[in-house]
Amino acid sequence: MTTGRAFRVPFMSLAPGEDHAVVRAAIERVVASGWFVLGPEVEAFEAEFARAIGAADAVGVGTGTDALALILRGLGIGPGDEVVTTPLSAAYTALAVMMAGARPVFADVDPIRLTVDADRVDEAIGPRTRAILPVHLYGQPADMSALERVAARHNLPIVEDCCQAHLATAGGRPVGTIGIAGAFSFYPTKNLGALGDAGAVVTNDRALAARIRRLRNGGQTDRYHHQEPGVNSRLDELQAAILRARLPRLGPSTQRRRMIASQYRRLLADADGIDVPAECDPGHVYHLFVVRVRNAARDQLQASLASRGIETLIHYPVPIPRQPALAGMEPRDCPVAARACHEVLSLPLHPGLSDTDVNMVAASVRSESATIARGDR
Repeated sequence: MTTGRAFRVPFMSLAPGEDHAVVRAAIERVVASGWFVLGPEVEAFEAEFARAIGAADAVGVGTGTDALALILRGLGIGPGDEVVTTPLSAAYTALAVMMAGARPVFADVDPIRLTVDADRVDEAIGPRTRAILPVHLYGQPADMSALERVAARHNLPIVEDCCQAHLATAGGRPVGTIGIAGAFSFYPTKNLGALGDAGAVVTNDRALAARIRRLRNGGQTDRYHHQEPGVNSRLDELQAAILRARLPRLGPSTQRRRMIASQYRRLLADADGIDVPAECDPGHVYHLFVVRVRNAARDQLQASLASRGIETLIHYPVPIPRQPALAGMEPRDCPVAARACHEVLSLPLHPGLSDTDVNMVAASVRSESATIARGDR
């Protein structure tokens, strides 16, 4: 994904595989129908996805970023307001807050989970805070019980960023249904991916769902009647049909991800200089398998693995508060997240990975990390 070279173990493949036939059939069905925006495929997917997540309602939108921004707007959050969120995520989490007109305020992450630390959230809340926005990072749920206690103490809604956490649960509860609403992305790399951009909001609040459904379509109550300023963020029929075709496979593919993660954990348990991520909740869905490389050796290990034909990626190399795009927000420093950004390395993990591939990746990590630890290179 990052270079033009052919890896023996690529990070992932985005071409349809076993689902090629059902995806092709879904596309052909939409093309034959002649209906491409906000039609029966979107309505059907919304109902099916809400049922899969365990939510009362789902609203299809253009992207996961839009889903977050529309939830905030639907809650009346905008200019002059603040939203407390994590410094360790794709920057789109904070950019969505800015799209709504509010200011992201960063609370550092828990050093074990790498999701936002509830105690740091409590410290970051001020008179302008209007919501708490945790990210279920890499598929691992944030500590929602602790965050709920903080939110209740300050009478604040929780908006969940579930863009990496399809079917994840926190304490047995489906993510996206614990706070007031949850945002999902169906970007092609996600556990449930479209063949382009797509997203959805899930919520048990029917009034909030109705407002977001209106906001995504220019604020229209009906054709050419705009009740409030909205945006153009509509899940299209082609992507909805593709997602409907792939949704039944999400459960089995999630189980395969968990099996691969378990295999990695066993094989890397005592690898030199490698910290295997803690599974803090069995509801983890392993969008990514991210190890931490000690002793400033992450980049060296990544290069060594690439020389063996193993592609890895870094999620994420720069904490959000240190992104130039956030400089105007006067963000606070978050040292735990900053350290993690220098150590994290994502290993290949996707349902198409064979046990042989996993064994080879783990053996290469063990060998190369041991070599680096000895100082042989």
